[in-house]
Amino acid sequence: MGIIQAALVGASQTLADTWEEFYTCDALPTDVLVVRAKKQLGKHSSNTKGNDNVISDGSGIVVHEGQAMIMVDQGMVTEIATKPGIYKYQTGTSPSIFNSSFGTGLKDMFKEMWDRIKHGGTAAKDQRIYYFNMKELLDNKFGTQNPVPFRMAYQDLGRSFTVGVRCNGVYSYRIADPVLFYVNVCGNVADKYMRSQLDNQLKSEFLDSLQPAFASISASGIRYDELPGRQREVKAAIETEVNPMWKEKRGLEIQTVNINSATISDEDTKRIQEFEDRAWNRDPGNAAASLVEAQAQAMQNAANNPNGAAMGLFGMGMAQQAGGTNAQNLFGMAQQNQAQHTAQAAPAAGGAPADSWKCECGEINTGKFCSSCGKSKPAVLTPDGWTCECGSVNKGRFCSNCGKKKPEGAPLYKCDKCGWEPEDPKNPPKFCPECGDPFTDDDIVK
Repeated sequence: MGIIQAALVGASQTLADTWEEFYTCDALPTDVLVVRAKKQLGKHSSNTKGNDNVISDGSGIVVHEGQAMIMVDQGMVTEIATKPGIYKYQTGTSPSIFNSSFGTGLKDMFKEMWDRIKHGGTAAKDQRIYYFNMKELLDNKFGTQNPVPFRMAYQDLGRSFTVGVRCNGVYSYRIADPVLFYVNVCGNVADKYMRSQLDNQLKSEFLDSLQPAFASISASGIRYDELPGRQREVKAAIETEVNPMWKEKRGLEIQTVNINSATISDEDTKRIQEFEDRAWNRDPGNAAASLVEAQAQAMQNAANNPNGAAMGLFGMGMAQQAGGTNAQNLFGMAQQNQAQHTAQAAPAAGGAPADSWKCECGEINTGKFCSSCGKSKPAVLTPDGWTCECGSVNKGRFCSNCGKKKPEGAPLYKCDKCGWEPEDPKNPPKFCPECGDPFTDDDIVK
């Protein structure tokens, strides 16, 4: 009886699974990450007894926008589709008489029937289709219960503080690699894999990443109160921390990180404020302004002194004498610093030292060679001769110090008595028309 029943069941199931199926998936809700595909059966469908774990050859599979599809055959991922469209299943493992010639299809069907009879009427195979939600998963709220250490660095002052930052906000993520997500997260689910099954784990890992991420952000000079406006830097820092677990193992990637607020305790705020006030007064001009303000306040307090304004002003004068400085001295120091700064900035603003020279490449130099291209300082022609690159002043054709030839551009002859230059430097007159001195080899300047 068992063999007969297996034969009847096997024949019935084989005929039912011979039909070509059609698979599609409606839009996945935001709380569903993965859903197992079901055969589409209409109101008047004749194929109502097919095995859900058998996909017949020639079956159609539709993938919509915002979805990805994978096929699992005998526990292994065999196909993946991430682009929208319709796909045809064709492997030869589940024959259909509608997907081949009648004779071949019938032969394959009987072969499949005999295989099922041997297994008690059940198909000895497991084929599944899963659809994945590939849309951006929004509105994942987070908030820190305990303060997260954040390093406040004042690089120009050589000082830093560690403060505790409390922050809250939202982040979004998406499934980037369906195969990794299936293998390492959801596995062979019977129906659906819900977002709630994973959110608590992701939120915990996200909060754990804040401390090293904040350390990286603070090292770049960003202040804690700038975090809400530095979403790009925050996202990059958090990605560095969570990617080994999220992207490389689970196939997830962060899309956005938005910090709504970032605050520190009143004690930290007071400590930083006091330091910034002291740092402000390191500049003599700022210190003078603070002193004038304090003196004005002291005068108002003196006017309200119950012992009389004279006693209050007398006490203020004694305090000023004990301090050893006054606002006028501080303003003088500020003006001196400003003048020194202006003098140092003059070359950068367009001025240059008297002994500087401009190279052909455009660089301003003070030495014998260009600091940009390495060319030597050019010779300078003057009415009294010419100055060589080495700095020697000469009147002949060659430098008396280094032997370099005199550059082009100077007259060949010039009177060595009065400095008169002939109109034609190559053909001077025999005598200088200004002083009467004869032109000789002493008058050759090149």
